[in-house]
Amino acid sequence: MISKLDISFHVHNDLWKTRLRPYTKTVRTVLEETFSELKKDMDTDFRRYDNFEIAVVLADDAFVKDLNSQYRGKNKPTNVLSFPANSLNTDHRQLTTELGDIVLAIETIEKEAKDQRKTFRSHTTHMLIHGFLHLFGYDHIHDKQAENMEKLEIKILKKLGISNPYL
Repeated sequence: MISKLDISFHVHNDLWKTRLRPYTKTVRTVLEETFSELKKDMDTDFRRYDNFEIAVVLADDAFVKDLNSQYRGKNKPTNVLSFPANSLNTDHRQLTTELGDIVLAIETIEKEAKDQRKTFRSHTTHMLIHGFLHLFGYDHIHDKQAENMEKLEIKILKKLGISNPYL
């Protein structure tokens, strides 16, 4: 059995519809490729599950700032927030079918892309991958964790035709 990724879209800022055209296809392609790579990287038997559900919220800085303040105590916008539906225990890696939510802030991503001399699409792709990995317990708090997460991001981005964002 092949696990399916069900993605629900919530557009809180219509600029996403023009800046990331076609936004649903773009997001779906990125997340499906990331999911495919994760299946190879993790020791979880994904065949046990029929469907995995994820919500992608295409928002703006004001929306993300409110969430960042409420859930992380940081009164500023950020590029991406991830809200896992459950906490993964790295010893057992038991998953439910609901993965969680990824929330993107268009203005922050646009500014970062410009500052880093990247295209909006490539930086958004990177942030989607980054947010998706957080849903599976990947993190960058410690150097070794960050190194593992970055390696996987680079590998997935390369498969999508995007160069290493950390150079």
